[in-house]
Amino acid sequence: MASSRTNQLAITQATGVLNTGGVIAYPTEAVWGLGCDPFSEHAVSRLLAMKHRQLGMGLILIAADIKQLYPFLSGLSQPQIQQLEDSWPGPQTWLVPNNFVAPPWVTGGRDTLALRVTDHPIARALCRTFGGPLISTSANPHGFSPAKSLLKVNLYFRTQLDYVVPGLLGKSEKPTPIKHLITGEIVRS
Repeated sequence: MASSRTNQLAITQATGVLNTGGVIAYPTEAVWGLGCDPFSEHAVSRLLAMKHRQLGMGLILIAADIKQLYPFLSGLSQPQIQQLEDSWPGPQTWLVPNNFVAPPWVTGGRDTLALRVTDHPIARALCRTFGGPLISTSANPHGFSPAKSLLKVNLYFRTQLDYVVPGLLGKSEKPTPIKHLITGEIVRS
């Protein structure tokens, strides 16, 4: 019982940090992730600077459920939405057409947007408590291996993070596959 209260306290504290434009680290399905409010240009800029990552690469949004992603799905057909629903929650990231609801600092100016309904309990709780989707990108400087331990997160980012949510990684061995919803192209297997 104490662990459940501790987890909820950490989620609540992390949400407070997210609401003030902070950048957090948290466990995901396979690797540690970095996250922030996707609608905070300042937070996303900080996250990209921490990773030494260019803006044009685009970022993934994760959500607690598909309802949190509905604004980004307008324009899709019912069969396309059903395909997304059939794969979520779970370790599957989809590229969907950019309907320009997501800010350009999230899409990187691309014509697609990467979305996932996570099945990791901590990541889902973060999105649920935050009240919407979050940026989710692997916790590593660009070109380095994704962090698979909290020690590695700390080695990479030391004092740059505003909060670290404790927890265990999911059971996936590799980052989530990415597939283009319209073309069926597998972008990352």
